[in-house]
Amino acid sequence: MPYKNTYSTTLTIFILMLVCLFPITSLKAQNQKQPNKIIFLIGDGMGLTQISSLYELGHLEHSNFERFDHIGLLRNNASSHQITDSAAGATAYACGVKTYNGSIGMDKDTILVKNIVEILPNDVWNTGLVATSSITHATPASFFSHVKLRREQDSIAAWMHKSNVDYFAGGGTRFFEQRPDSLNYSDSLRLNNFEVLYQLDVKMINNDKKLGFLLAKEGMPKMTENRGEFLIDASQIAMDYLSKKGNNFFLMIEGSQIDWGGHANDAEYIITEMLDFDKTLGAVLDFAEKDGNTLVLVTADHETGGFALSSTGGNYNEVQGTFSTGGHTSTMIPIFAYGPGSDSFTGIYENYKVFHKIMHVLNQKNH
Repeated sequence: MPYKNTYSTTLTIFILMLVCLFPITSLKAQNQKQPNKIIFLIGDGMGLTQISSLYELGHLEHSNFERFDHIGLLRNNASSHQITDSAAGATAYACGVKTYNGSIGMDKDTILVKNIVEILPNDVWNTGLVATSSITHATPASFFSHVKLRREQDSIAAWMHKSNVDYFAGGGTRFFEQRPDSLNYSDSLRLNNFEVLYQLDVKMINNDKKLGFLLAKEGMPKMTENRGEFLIDASQIAMDYLSKKGNNFFLMIEGSQIDWGGHANDAEYIITEMLDFDKTLGAVLDFAEKDGNTLVLVTADHETGGFALSSTGGNYNEVQGTFSTGGHTSTMIPIFAYGPGSDSFTGIYENYKVFHKIMHVLNQKNH
């Protein structure tokens, strides 16, 4: 009898261990699942203080940044400078290389490097770009073009109709249509199966064509100038459109003007742009939670303004935004990850490694 009781007890413990371990194993397997959608949000110029300002100056009780469990820090120096610009920072994310300030899709020796939009198989992956700047500005440009200097926006626009981009929304009509060389690259887009639209109206969308929304001459208006729901609406349309045909998709969304508020040393500008970015982030995370197979990454290219939340006249109950520079800083920037493969993005590492971590998660070996 004692032997029998010992055997029964051991068997019971073994079964309980299996039952307890099963959900853990299942959860681990789920976390290792390969995503078929990637949404990469970039808050240009967004450091930890800009995020903190959502609470302290934007008066949010809860931010959508709280929905992330996997968080890391990125070192973001350029190959040419200790402090990066948006072109070198975005090229690190898009192409996986350190490069010089001003470079769009080229390495430090001005050799063209393929970006993620070009690498992902075009027959399997749809790709899209959304920005509150012109779509030819440094960050979005790094995901579809290759030029030596970011200021060459006329040259950047000439890459769009030849790219694998299926959807874009932002400003920049002057670089496509009101050009010094009199060429019209909106016509080139149309010849390459793009529907080019000048207002964000879903009723005008032709799902059999690629979509390009050019909604301002250069950058979009500020939030304080009644930009309205552009960022969240353009992002929502992108998620719906890019997933409609059952394809995988990669979508880059940039809150471009957080950076511009930092350059202007304008705390209100930063906060209104951050609130818009946070709201868009919420819509993206809602999509990802419902979909169950979307990797969401949120980061910045650099911090702008040396933004700080300081006491007013030594009063620790009164906070104001202060600045140490009108340019960028070299402070590390946060990265947030949600969804399949998100645990690969924790720790402290160089910004260009984000690209390689994405490739690893997708098992894209030939890049």
